[in-house]
Amino acid sequence: MTLQELFQELKSIGYPVSYGCFAVPVSPPYLIYQFAYSNDFMADGVNYLEVSNFQVELYTEHKDLAAEKKVQDKLKELKLPYMKIETYLESEKLYQVIYEIQLIGG
Repeated sequence: MTLQELFQELKSIGYPVSYGCFAVPVSPPYLIYQFAYSNDFMADGVNYLEVSNFQVELYTEHKDLAAEKKVQDKLKELKLPYMKIETYLESEKLYQVIYEIQLIGG
């Protein structure tokens, strides 16, 4: 899956989506996705297979199980296993749920 395909799939959930940040403020719920780190498979001293780890971040004003389910259902539909982390951002007054995913070879 490419970054453009990931963007289109996240967009189909129905929330505003942007890479990294939005140019203008948007109202929650919204999604941000961004590159986190690489974990390439290496063989014979070269990067043999690109493995890119991304964060898909869901921001909501309150604990929103329905929004989380939409994101999780989409990731499952795409067969993208994820790790989930949640925190409350006091300074923003928003809940942040981070889904860490891997794109292989994209």
